[in-house]
Amino acid sequence: MAGKDNQMSRLNKNKDNSKTSKTTKPNAKKKKGKGKRIAWALFFTAVIAIFCALAGYLFILISGEKLLEQNQDKLTAYGTSKVYDRNGTLMGELSLQKSDPVKYEDIPEKLIQAFIATEDKRFMEHNGVDMWSIGRAAVKDIMARSMVEGGSTITQQLAKNIFLTRDKTFFRKATEMSIALALERQHSKQEIIEMYLNRINFGGPYYGIKAASERYFGKSDLNKLDLWEMATLAAMPKGPSRYNPLKNPDLSKERRAVVLTLMEQQGYITAEEAAEAKKVDYAYTPPERQQKYTAFIDYVMEEAEEKWGLTEDDVNIGGYQIYTTMDVNAQTAMEEEFNNPANFEESPDDVQVEGSMVIINQETGGIVAMVGGREYTRGGFSRATDSRRQPGSALKPIVSYAPALESGKFTKDSRLSNKKQCFGSNYCPNNLHGYSETIGMPEAIQRSENIPAVWLLNQIGVKTGFDFAQSLGIKMSEGDANLSLALGGMDTGTNTFEMAQAFSAFANGGEFKEAFAIKQIKDNKGKVVHENKGSKGKRVMSETTASQMTDMMRRVVEDGTGKNARISRPVAGKTGTTQSGYKGVSSNRDVWFVGYTPELTAAVWMGYDNPDRQHLLKRSSSISASLWGKVMEKAVQGYEAKNFPNVEPVQPPVEEPALSAVSGLTGSYNGETQTVSLSWNPVQGNVQYRIYRKETSESEYTRILDSLGGTSIEDMSAMEGLTYDYYVTAFDPSTGDESEPSNILQIVAVSEELPPEDLEPDPGDTQEPPPVDNGENGEGNEMPGNENGNGNGNGNGNGNGSGEPGNGEGHGNGNGNGNGNGTTPPDNGNGAGNGQDGQNPGDGTDGSGDGTSSGDGGTGGTDTDSGNIPTVPGTIVDPSDPANAPDQSQDSP
Repeated sequence: MAGKDNQMSRLNKNKDNSKTSKTTKPNAKKKKGKGKRIAWALFFTAVIAIFCALAGYLFILISGEKLLEQNQDKLTAYGTSKVYDRNGTLMGELSLQKSDPVKYEDIPEKLIQAFIATEDKRFMEHNGVDMWSIGRAAVKDIMARSMVEGGSTITQQLAKNIFLTRDKTFFRKATEMSIALALERQHSKQEIIEMYLNRINFGGPYYGIKAASERYFGKSDLNKLDLWEMATLAAMPKGPSRYNPLKNPDLSKERRAVVLTLMEQQGYITAEEAAEAKKVDYAYTPPERQQKYTAFIDYVMEEAEEKWGLTEDDVNIGGYQIYTTMDVNAQTAMEEEFNNPANFEESPDDVQVEGSMVIINQETGGIVAMVGGREYTRGGFSRATDSRRQPGSALKPIVSYAPALESGKFTKDSRLSNKKQCFGSNYCPNNLHGYSETIGMPEAIQRSENIPAVWLLNQIGVKTGFDFAQSLGIKMSEGDANLSLALGGMDTGTNTFEMAQAFSAFANGGEFKEAFAIKQIKDNKGKVVHENKGSKGKRVMSETTASQMTDMMRRVVEDGTGKNARISRPVAGKTGTTQSGYKGVSSNRDVWFVGYTPELTAAVWMGYDNPDRQHLLKRSSSISASLWGKVMEKAVQGYEAKNFPNVEPVQPPVEEPALSAVSGLTGSYNGETQTVSLSWNPVQGNVQYRIYRKETSESEYTRILDSLGGTSIEDMSAMEGLTYDYYVTAFDPSTGDESEPSNILQIVAVSEELPPEDLEPDPGDTQEPPPVDNGENGEGNEMPGNENGNGNGNGNGNGNGSGEPGNGEGHGNGNGNGNGNGTTPPDNGNGAGNGQDGQNPGDGTDGSGDGTSSGDGGTGGTDTDSGNIPTVPGTIVDPSDPANAPDQSQDSP
């Protein structure tokens, strides 16, 4: 049965297959006919495509010849571009720097080989268009879905310079190819390379190989160029601004190495020649030419290239109208001050101190003015944007204080550690103004103390400060992520452009806007092709944080390290100084001031380009703050005066108890070390102490030390043989309150106590002692009174004393010398002496005395504190003299 079933199933299958085959034969015929139609369609399409290609090729050949004839002697098609300021006033044209054409025979062979190896290694083989390069470029363009790869030959680059179409389109590319083919038909390879080298752009306004050689190496004879110089020039067409040796010497050297490697691979030079030429550092300084607005215009050209895709060649000779954010008044003021040598420290030789400055409108992000150096020229090294220098303490608000406030863990009223300490095992920063247990954040910023900034960064975490700085546009590297960042220690460094941009966020209420210079670009026909209305801004901190930072940085200018930056408008800012780095050398490498008014933000840097032991700054950041103030006083005149907004939450007034006066001031003088040691009793609360001193010949007290957390100090500035008065006050940095003065302590700075006979006699010592009063009950006997010289006065008084009538029938008068201790701690008074009393012990109620030696017996009495000044050692002071009382109306310095 199984066999039958299988047989039946096979029969059924065959029947089904026969049915299917019969029914599908008409459909197969239909499909076959459809395939033929598709094949014919493809055939005719191919024919049409070939015909169109041939027609297009013929058109390209014909149009190329026409275009070449029309533009044979043209360098520019639309004229030079024009640049306008923020008010639409013409700043100037981008004039070109051209030289006389160089003949082919006057161009060194290796210079030609350098360009061929780099730009078009098949130059001698193709007919103007390298199909292999075009195919490779097309693949890259399709993958990127844009025109990213040129694939241009040297001949095509020459064609582009003649035709000068600025848009990157396939039509432009085809036209370029047509001109290139025409050039190859009409000119020899030697003529093409000659025209190419005489017309190509070499950065900024410099066109042609001879102009470039003169600009970058000072050589008008190309045969005097060394191999490394030839390779440097051949490296530039790929990016005339990026590989400019004046502007970016490091990038230029890297690109030069690529050129030399290509020359070696293609057999033009040996490996030894390549290696030697790669090592040379660029060190040529071209003669300076005074030009206006040069650094700003160069930045405009960079921005046009980076943001809008226009090349330097486009900007120079594309006939554009470029409208910028520059303020002529501010730019002129900046250039005038930078041209004034009095604003800069004098150099010991002909290497001058350099500087840079950038001003930004924080509301829009527009760059108002820029100077890249004291004698900056077009296409040069801009210290405003290209340099990288350590900012010192100017970075503290960015990496420590602002992110700490933003974290919510600290406020501007927080107390920060200010004691000498190490972080980790080996990082031990120092303060320039001494130490204390704690310090307020405003005072730490005002005095630019180091330890609070490092401590604070350690508390919030290095990554927090690192990320915050990056959010403000400061370029950082992994090597910057350590605690030294709090003091401006950076591997990469920064510049005035980045610092001004970063601080503009404080000025703009916590909103960061990327700085820009170009508002609008119009083409040669007046059509707007690019427009920048300013970025929307990114909130990088709260308004409260920005307001608190502004309030604290205003104190830097009002009464801190940035006093020289004060102008007629409100100013907040921060100084920065980097030390020499040489042991035992106290000079500085860099000095900064970065600050802002309610209208504008600006940064100034000063220093030597290549600092060494002979080229360091003797002055600190006060000189940079001064230059900032001179420029900004003029710059803000074109802007309506405003005030800083106050968005801090209003706190109800809190009644603070008055600070208690310091008590128990004592001290001594050490003749061996010539040091006065002072100590006093602590005052309750979170207070610091201020020390005041007056030499007896001076009329007013001077504050000699403050922000002390302890209750003792050593005054090492006391002069031998002089007499000083001291007093101490308590100070609350959170409220600014200061206590009444302590008792006044007088110190005579003598090495040893003078013998009694050399002391000036007290008038009381010359009087006859009063007669002994024998009491009613018998002869007077030497007996101690029941008061043992206990008093509440201050000081070390020794001498004669007289007791008032006792509570018995007799009284006694004593004279002599003695010592006693006050009953009210911590004030210890000394005053008692030898005496004779009546037989009935008397209770004296009042007593005082001065003397020189101790004796037996005692007199009654309490030593009252009537403003007397204790003297160390053994000088005579009249406590009743008002001059010896502290000046209660003394203002805190």
